[in-house]
Amino acid sequence: MDLSVIGTGYVGLVSAVCLADRGHRVTCVDIDREKVDRINRGIPPIYEKGLEALLRKNAGSSLKATTDLRAAVMGSEISMIAVGTPFDGSEIDLTYIRAVSAQVGALLREKSTYHLVVVKSTVVPGTTDSVVLPILEQTSGKKAGQDFGVGMNPEFLREGEAIQDFMFPDRIVLGGIDEKSRDLLEELYQVFPGVDKLRTNTRTAEMIKYTANSLLATMISFSNEIANLCAVTGGCDVVEVMKGVHLDKRLCPITPDGSRVVPAFTTYLAAGCGFGGGCFPKGVKALLAHGKRNGRQMELLDAVIRIIEKQPGKVTSLLRRHFTSLEGVNVAVLGLAFKPGTDDLRESPSIPVIRELLSDGARVRAYDPVARHEAEKTFGNANITYSDSLADALRDAQAVLLMTRWEEFSGLPGMLAGLDPQPVFIDGRRMIEKTSVERYEGIGLGA
Repeated sequence: MDLSVIGTGYVGLVSAVCLADRGHRVTCVDIDREKVDRINRGIPPIYEKGLEALLRKNAGSSLKATTDLRAAVMGSEISMIAVGTPFDGSEIDLTYIRAVSAQVGALLREKSTYHLVVVKSTVVPGTTDSVVLPILEQTSGKKAGQDFGVGMNPEFLREGEAIQDFMFPDRIVLGGIDEKSRDLLEELYQVFPGVDKLRTNTRTAEMIKYTANSLLATMISFSNEIANLCAVTGGCDVVEVMKGVHLDKRLCPITPDGSRVVPAFTTYLAAGCGFGGGCFPKGVKALLAHGKRNGRQMELLDAVIRIIEKQPGKVTSLLRRHFTSLEGVNVAVLGLAFKPGTDDLRESPSIPVIRELLSDGARVRAYDPVARHEAEKTFGNANITYSDSLADALRDAQAVLLMTRWEEFSGLPGMLAGLDPQPVFIDGRRMIEKTSVERYEGIGLGA
C-alpha cells in the first residue's frame, strides 16, 4: 500500500520505517527540510536503538521523505497523522493536529479517490471524532464515511525498544468511524500476521492508549510508595520486598516443568527515581485534565503524579546525609536520558536533580552514552561539565548519582573500587548490588 506519514518524531519516523520494511511504500512528511534531507540520506534525526540500520536499509527504496504534503497525500491511499501533542498543564495542545487536519482536508477536496486519514498521535478520547473529523469535512467539502475514512491507530512503543515493539507487536488497535475505515486499516496491518487486532471505534482506541500508559505509571508509583516506606523502616529493602511479590505465581507463573515465567510488566513493579519521557507524565496528566473537564476526579491518577513528582528528590535527600553542604562538592551524574536506549530528556528525573545540585553550589560532571547533545540543549549555559566517558565522569567525584539504567553502568563496582577516597554512591535505579559498593545508598533501602 501507499502510505504518507505526517510528522517524523519518535512515533512518526519509527512507524514509517517499520511499515516500509514490511513492504509498504511510505512517504514521510515534515516541514523541517534538514530532517527530511537526513532521512533521505539514511541518517535518523533522533537516537533510537536499531533505527539507523532499518532506515539505511529502506531509505531511497520503500521509504522517502519530503516537505511536499500535497504530493504525499495525492500519491497515497492512507495518511497517518503523527505530529506532536504537547501538554500545556491543563490540556493537550492540538495546534499541530488542527493544522495538519486542515491541510489534509484541503487536499482531499482535490482528490477523486477514497482516502483514509488516521490519527497516530496520542490524543484524549473524542479528539478524532470532534476535532479532526469536522475539520476534514469543513476543509474538504466532503462527507466522512462516504467520501473519505477516518481512523485512530494508537501506538504502544517503548522508547529504547520502539523498533522491536513495532515490528513484533503484542496487539494492534484499529479504531475507525465505520467498517470501511477499519477494513483499510486492517489491510495496512496484514503484514503483521498472527497478531491480535482489536477493531473498535475511535474513542475507545484513544482511551485504550491512555489507559495502558496510566496502568504502567500506576505500577511504578505504587512501587515507589512502598520504597519510600521501606526507606524509613529499619532493615527493609524494597528490592527484596518486590522480589518476594514477583514470586507470586499469579504475576510470574510456574510452568509444568517447574521453571518460572517472568513477564516484562514486572519491570514496572520496581522502585527508582521516577519516570519520564513523552508518554507517561504527559499521558497521566492529560487523562486527569480530561476527567476534570468531564466532571470526574481521577483520585488514583492524581496520587500517581504526586508520588512520582517527589521521587527525584529522594536522590538528593540521600546525598545530603553525607554532606552538611553541597557547596563545592564534586558530583558525578550518570545518565541524563529518562531511560536507556534513547536520547530523550523529556521529564527525565535527572533534570530536577541537576538543577537542585547547581542551585546548591555543587560541581556537576554529567555523563550519558547518547544524550549529551540533548542535555546541552536542555540545560543551555548551565555550569555543567560533560564527560565523554564513564571513567572521566568518575574523576575526582565525591559523590556518584546513578540516574539511568544504562548497561554500561553495570561495571561501576569495579571502577569505584579503584578510587581513593571512595565516593558516596547513590543508586537511583537500584541497578547495582548494594554489597558491591563500599559507600552505597539506594532508593527504598532502610538504614
